[in-house]
Amino acid sequence: ADRICGRRLKVVIPSFIECMQRNGHMTLDPVVREKILAISAATIDRLLKPIRAEAGDRRKRRGRYDRRLKKQIRIRTFSDWKDVSPGYCEADFVAHNGGVITGSCVHSYVITDVFSGWVEVLPLVARQQGLVVEATKRLREQLPIELLGLNTDNDSAFMNESLIDHCKSTGIVLTRSRAYRKNDQAWIEQKNGAVVRRLVGYSRFTGLVATHTLGRLYQLSRLYVNFFQPSFKLRSKMRNGAKVTKTYFKPATPCDRLLSEESVP
Repeated sequence: ADRICGRRLKVVIPSFIECMQRNGHMTLDPVVREKILAISAATIDRLLKPIRAEAGDRRKRRGRYDRRLKKQIRIRTFSDWKDVSPGYCEADFVAHNGGVITGSCVHSYVITDVFSGWVEVLPLVARQQGLVVEATKRLREQLPIELLGLNTDNDSAFMNESLIDHCKSTGIVLTRSRAYRKNDQAWIEQKNGAVVRRLVGYSRFTGLVATHTLGRLYQLSRLYVNFFQPSFKLRSKMRNGAKVTKTYFKPATPCDRLLSEESVP
């Protein structure tokens, strides 16, 4: 249940038990089942206290816990992306909240390969670390190249032990940008607007139906964006006083960049 509090957990325990028993994941003695259904929120929190302490409950030690995790993840700035090879991606969330930050809403989980510009998007019904790990596994399967590195911002949905452990076990290099420096993730920020916002807009979406509908849209649009949408890629940037001169490679689709050696920096 993603470590929710006792008051929230008490509400979903009946449906959890029913689903798990119906699908053969657990068998409960009738007396035990009756006691679990009658348990109070305070008793739930008391029983889970030692387990939460062992796991490192962020509600008790949020600042120290976050800092400890961040120290494990190397910072990667915009200047570290020179001569990058295919497979090193940036990741970010796009919140479909309609401008209202309260309440839960659908989030689009976006990753882009920095070398080619290849984009993959999956909608999440909520921004939770367990869902992020599962979505990362699916996006890894959809990518036409091996996922070698993942660069994220400092969102708590990324800065957690679940994603860190997953990246370690799969050999993915996990890095992060500097806080409040969007330029460190310039490639994914551009795709958030050019792909997700252009397709979906700024309306508010909530619930499973909206999530499934967005998922179908993204599965269709990924072919169009990655195979038929040429884009520019920066070759160099020179500053002379206040003037900045940029040069670009010939426009190409993400697929063309992965197949052609001419676009290799």
